[in-house]
Amino acid sequence: MKSQPAVTPRTRVRRHPERASYDRAVVNRVLDEGLICHLGFVVDGVPWVVPTMYARAGEVLYVHGSPASRMLQAAGSGAEICVTVTLLDGLVLARSAFNHSMNYRSVMLVGRPEPVTEIQEKMAAFQALVEHVVRGRWEHVRATTAKELKATTVLRLAIGEASCKLREGGPGDTREDAQLPIWAGVIPLQLAAGPAIPAPDLPPQLALPAHVLGYRR
Repeated sequence: MKSQPAVTPRTRVRRHPERASYDRAVVNRVLDEGLICHLGFVVDGVPWVVPTMYARAGEVLYVHGSPASRMLQAAGSGAEICVTVTLLDGLVLARSAFNHSMNYRSVMLVGRPEPVTEIQEKMAAFQALVEHVVRGRWEHVRATTAKELKATTVLRLAIGEASCKLREGGPGDTREDAQLPIWAGVIPLQLAAGPAIPAPDLPPQLALPAHVLGYRR
């Protein structure tokens, strides 16, 4: 049975607590749908927030990059980090500027990441990252070399202290504003994939593989 993320003072949603979820399945769904996370860390007293790709594998999150990366050096030093993932679902247009909003699903994780040094797990993290971007891609790429593994830092963050916040529905206009002759409602948003563009040096006889042809968001 999967454990539920810990609800702590750091992850408890205080503003609109009715929009909060601490359910593991809800948190995982947002993480699995997102493509980019924002990783927050502190170096010499200065806060930094960096966008980076990630992948969830079970109850851990993987991020990777160059060993020279300030982000990965700081995150792998034993310091705590904060990771957020946000999915934007719609623009909420109210009758007043005050009540304009957005529909979204967001996850926040707090924890102390650990460097992945064991080769087998590092390779599994590579696979998780590739498959998170395009499912079915891993079996089509060439084998990762030992040099590439050495040149890449991978960090593992347990999904142990996490919360999800969601907003859905229409604008929260007051009863008085609802009587005004002003259009109000929601403009839905979604991330969509366009037709694949082949690399300039791709041989023309190479057919589009099924995992690319069938890619949907």
